Amino acid sequence: MFKSANALVGWLLQQAVDRADAAYPPKPGEVGKGRESLEVQGIFGCFQLARDYYYHAGKHPGHYPADAALGLEGGYTPALAKLVCLEGADEPTYLKAERHLEQTGGIAVSARQIERVVQRVGGDAQAWQEREAQPGACDAPILYASGDGTGVPMVAEELKGRRGKQADGTAKTRQVYLGCVFTQHRTDEKGHPVRDHESTTYVSSFKSIDDFGPLLRQEAIRRGMGSAGKVVLLIDGAVGLENMGRLCFKNCVQIVDFFHAMEHAGQVLEALIGKQHPDYKKRLRRWAKRLLKDKVQALIKDTHQECAGQPAAAAVEQALGYFMRNVSRMQYGTFRAAGYFIGSGVVEAGCKTVIGGRCKQSGMFWSEFGAENILALRCIHSSRRLEEFWKYRLNQQAARNDALPLAA
Repeated sequence: MFKSANALVGWLLQQAVDRADAAYPPKPGEVGKGRESLEVQGIFGCFQLARDYYYHAGKHPGHYPADAALGLEGGYTPALAKLVCLEGADEPTYLKAERHLEQTGGIAVSARQIERVVQRVGGDAQAWQEREAQPGACDAPILYASGDGTGVPMVAEELKGRRGKQADGTAKTRQVYLGCVFTQHRTDEKGHPVRDHESTTYVSSFKSIDDFGPLLRQEAIRRGMGSAGKVVLLIDGAVGLENMGRLCFKNCVQIVDFFHAMEHAGQVLEALIGKQHPDYKKRLRRWAKRLLKDKVQALIKDTHQECAGQPAAAAVEQALGYFMRNVSRMQYGTFRAAGYFIGSGVVEAGCKTVIGGRCKQSGMFWSEFGAENILALRCIHSSRRLEEFWKYRLNQQAARNDALPLAA
């Protein structure tokens, strides 16, 4: 009866379309405009579908009940749209995604069409990241939350009026924040913390730190912050992230990344004795040892005494401000004894892989909308939540046929 598997699939889909159209009750104000044809592409090929079209004078665009019922993404089946989004977000460029689809599956979708599907779905992916959290359960002794920001190169239109770090004061990038949450059940034989395998989930946002903080908190709640043994916030000590910790993770253990602490220790010593001083490296190692013994307050006191009355006192005082603001977050000896991570390597690696691996390739310049959407899909993929997101999206599509919300 059928000459090919593709013909069978097309016939089955048309039957599903006919059933969806027959079951659809037109909403108040909707006028049926007959049937329209659509070429649909799936993983196994292309086929024509005829489905009903309804127009409402007060709403735009019109409504195709069968498209919503089947979860079609433009002219693509849900399965192919999911694959296209995965390739478009995972490969370094849309062109490589096009070639990969062709070479591995014999699926012909142009780079431009892949980009369009990614942008069509990506906005909802970002909204899904920002959804209100349902409190989850966590049996881990320690749950970590961490956040960091990195610059994404932008097209000129996105940078107008923005101040940056260029010599002329202009910007080349827009900052995007990445947050991650992960758990720890044990330490190794040397007492070093061990991150639980595949426990890391991510969220991203181009919004301000005031909006990103609640977003990261929602992810921590979703992961079970309320039932974890301890909650630890790992940050780099920047003022914005410091305020985020105060507002969104008030009663949690907060730790400034040790690597960043040592970077700022170098700045203190550079202001105090100069980077070329023969004792610079020796004294920097001494700072590291004392920081690891909870001696941050003693270091601040000793440095104040050493620079008193010197011309460099103001510069040293400014560099010491980082430590004075973060004394409680730099008790590294206590933190290590408790088996906590004292480095933010997880989120730093995420900035390189989740963000840098797709949005900071040579010659790339993004719009905020384009970068935000693709990063949302990458975060969902890296968090192993693709199935959960696509199930949600299919339900949202089908809900467009629901008489109650659409008639309101």
